[in-house]
Amino acid sequence: MSVDDRTQLPGARRVVVKVGSSSISGENRHKIGPIVHALAAAHARGTEVVLVSSGAIATGMPYLTLDERPTDLATQQAAAAVGQNVLIYRYQDALRPFGVVAGQVLLTAGDLENATPRSNARRAMERLLGLRILPIVNENDTVATHEIRFGDNDRLAALVARLIGADALVLLSDIECLYTRPPSEPGARPIDRVAWGDDLEEFEFGATVVNSVGTGGAATKASAAKLASAAGIGVLVTSADLVSDALEGRHVGTWFEPDPDVDRAPVTGAVRAAVDR
Repeated sequence: MSVDDRTQLPGARRVVVKVGSSSISGENRHKIGPIVHALAAAHARGTEVVLVSSGAIATGMPYLTLDERPTDLATQQAAAAVGQNVLIYRYQDALRPFGVVAGQVLLTAGDLENATPRSNARRAMERLLGLRILPIVNENDTVATHEIRFGDNDRLAALVARLIGADALVLLSDIECLYTRPPSEPGARPIDRVAWGDDLEEFEFGATVVNSVGTGGAATKASAAKLASAAGIGVLVTSADLVSDALEGRHVGTWFEPDPDVDRAPVTGAVRAAVDR
């Protein structure tokens, strides 16, 4: 079914959920449990769920005795190699009581720009979903270079949602919704709904580094939401703490209306994965 409003999320056929590093690593690693609980509940309702999860580098940092995110590519790759293994184990351990099995899918920008790997990725995820496996997608940080990265996993989530013809995309953040300007500034107002075609230039979205482990911000989420909504996919941006409310269709977060005139079938042509410069 097409999801034209957040209240329809409980009945969605296929949903992509994205969670960032800061929500599941360090002192927040305990939040994996509640997030998985919400995903498992949606899975039990019959929804096909795909999780796009950041956090490989952040999870690997303590094992390399790093206090902050490394800046050189080689150390980022090493941290990702260690952290991805631990991250998937934590997810599977949390999913086990619900009888749900996770499947790891690692992608690079080139995988979605080139026909053969793009087709392979789509076929693999379709088969995983058909087998009632919960795919967990992340950028393949171990082999990705600065020149070919997606830029942020909000964008990756939007591209994955387009790739598999998802009905909705849920982008989880550290704040309950988007605001007209950074919420710490005077005059900031929550944004409840963004109608299709609305111009967002009047809003001042924050970007850059969120903390010592994650990148992104409101700007990347707004950009990813517009990318997905242009493909006919409704998008909800809200807090990771409200993931259960979001998937149960409660009135939380910022809803981006999908383009009503777009066919929501999975994309078959090239998917632009590079960050616009």
